[in-house]
Formats: sequence, structure tokens, C-alpha cells
Amino acid sequence: MPQEDRFLKPIKRYRIDPRDACRACALDDLTLLYHARSGQTHMVISPVPEILDSIEDGASVTADDLWDRLTQSYDLGDRGEALAQIGAQLEALEALGLVRAA
Repeated sequence: MPQEDRFLKPIKRYRIDPRDACRACALDDLTLLYHARSGQTHMVISPVPEILDSIEDGASVTADDLWDRLTQSYDLGDRGEALAQIGAQLEALEALGLVRAA
């Protein structure tokens, strides 16, 4: 095994369950997400609604999977920067309980 492979992090997969589903209300550039399971309402902006819309119920996805899906509809710019941003958004959504590690 090459030396640098020891330090590679495993690719994290995320999913969203029907029980994690949110009710969404778009208000101009702002989207309100009501998360019924927690009883919390979250105010989010792009790209959060687009990311959540790209995750199918029960399916596990990686940041790379979402990049593939989102690039079909949006110009995400540099792939490396976009993947870093998608990964950071997924981690934040996991901390809020809106997505789960698969």
C-alpha cells in the first residue's frame, strides 16, 4: 500500500429518511424547512434546498454523487471546490439532523 493511502479518509455516505422529511416554504431567496421529527424550523439558502432535493428517500449518496446530480442542472464551477462545499453542507445538515450518515 502506498504511504499516502494510509491517510485517506473513507468516503462518507449520507441519506435522508421519510421520517426526516421536511416541509419547505420558499420565500424569495430564503427557504424555511420545518423538520417534523425535531419540531424545529430552519432558515436556509441555496444550495441547501437543491442538495436536499437531490437526495432520494432512503438512498445513500456521497458528495461526489450529489455533484454528478447537481451539475445536470447547475454550473458548479471548479469540481474540487464544489465537492468541498457540498461536503461541508452535508456535514452541517447532518449536525442539524436533516440528513444521516448511511
